[in-house]
Amino acid sequence: MAARVRPLLAVAAVLLLLCCCCCCYGGAAADAVAESCDAIRDFVDVSFCASRLRSVPGAAAADRHGHLLMAADLAAASGASARDAAAAMARGAEGPGGGGGPAARDALEACGILYGAASVPALRLLRGYAAARSWGAARALLPLTGQAGIGCDAALAGAGSAAAAAGMAGANREFDQLSTMATALLNKVS
Repeated sequence: MAARVRPLLAVAAVLLLLCCCCCCYGGAAADAVAESCDAIRDFVDVSFCASRLRSVPGAAAADRHGHLLMAADLAAASGASARDAAAAMARGAEGPGGGGGPAARDALEACGILYGAASVPALRLLRGYAAARSWGAARALLPLTGQAGIGCDAALAGAGSAAAAAGMAGANREFDQLSTMATALLNKVS
């Protein structure tokens, strides 16, 4: 009987060991995206952060530094899209049904300049410095990275064109959230 019990005990011990290893090390893997977004919850909506990062291939396996690089790429792409939208709206601002006249056109051109000459290039540079872990250089760009959305909203409010402001509101908000994500992740990583 003892000869039968020992192999059974050995099998039970192996199963117990496997069960413990799976539960502790391989069972529920940590969600890196959720952890990165939770770390910046004071600055960015966690569900927005997670949905945007998860839209990037490789985000699930990336660390917080990788998520910073992804957020900078997302913000730069959003800013480039907003720049293009502002330029298109500016071209049509004075035409029939354009809604706004010269003041709206000027405000939309200002939006395009803010995105195209300040925030988008600054985000691209920030991303390069962050990739190289050159934190001082990356931080030096922070005053420029988020200004386009805020400045565009201000320019449009001053122009008095509700149509132009409404046309850019979504793009400005998306950009503000993404640039804030990149900034907050930079602050957590560096």
